[in-house]
Amino acid sequence: MSSPPSAPRRARELGIVVGDVATGRYNALTDVPGVRVGHTTLVRPPRVHSGVTAIVPEGVGPGSALPAGVFAGNGYGKLLGTTQIAELGALETPVLLTSTLSAFRVADALVGWILERPEGAGARSVNPVVGECNDGLLSDIRSRPVREEHVRAALESASDGPVAEGCVGAGTGMTALGFKAGIGTSSRRVRLAAREVTLGVLVQANFGGTLRVLGRTVTPADVGVPTADPGPQAGSCMVVVATDAPLDARQLTRLARRAVFGLARVGAAYGHGSGDYGLAFGTRPLGTPAGPAVVCDDLLDPLFVAVLDAVEEAVLNSLLTATTTTGPGGDTRYPLPAEPLLALLG
Repeated sequence: MSSPPSAPRRARELGIVVGDVATGRYNALTDVPGVRVGHTTLVRPPRVHSGVTAIVPEGVGPGSALPAGVFAGNGYGKLLGTTQIAELGALETPVLLTSTLSAFRVADALVGWILERPEGAGARSVNPVVGECNDGLLSDIRSRPVREEHVRAALESASDGPVAEGCVGAGTGMTALGFKAGIGTSSRRVRLAAREVTLGVLVQANFGGTLRVLGRTVTPADVGVPTADPGPQAGSCMVVVATDAPLDARQLTRLARRAVFGLARVGAAYGHGSGDYGLAFGTRPLGTPAGPAVVCDDLLDPLFVAVLDAVEEAVLNSLLTATTTTGPGGDTRYPLPAEPLLALLG
């Protein structure tokens, strides 16, 4: 069964600081103005540990698309809507994350939600964007427990405040790097072309490899966590990046690529069966006549550093804020324990 939360602490609260760039107020994706996050968590132990997470940019819709880019580090996954993003560089719906076999129901529910809203008035085509990771180890994935009402609840409850992490929403049944994982988030404030901009990251961590914390290898045995057969180096990670920096779709694709690169810092294996995706969007609508000009490519390095750091910290947060979970087959995964980790790091 799932253990109750025990006031888990985020990496930065423990003194584990990635990089030297300042974070936003919440150190979360929602530090980017106009971006909200909501979760619906489904827990019926030991059979169901699943859910859906909604990332909702303000005003996004078929008639008010945002610039976006996508990158597949390893494409063993079902990130719905990617071909249109790659072709047009445009995001026209919220981004939803869920369990693999629930992705298609979630996409249908998202389309229905969009068509009912002012942003979807008159729309005859909608490109829903839904990412997924496989929670079949810790949840009855074949039951496809995520329903339309759960999707709508996540969308309607999305807020611009602190973001819940660990075993919530789409992260409820996730495992990564030998530990229980889930949702993690982080942000950075960057000086870019004489203005301050914000970049935020949210990860749905469910991938194989051997954990590294600030460059040091950390196995479950190193921190007193019971080990289990990790199976093949399979799994996935969805990384969603948002920024208010004035970037075009091509530049956002470059940012998405580096978001996937950032997983290597924490030990991602990028195995054959892993779906490692980065999706980056800007909050300035396409075709807006006013506003700052697109940043020159040779000024992007601070954003590249920021996304690498934020991804690393977001994954660590997903491991530290998770809770012990046992699935329907008796498999148990344990979170990364703070005190033994700090002792190991010295």
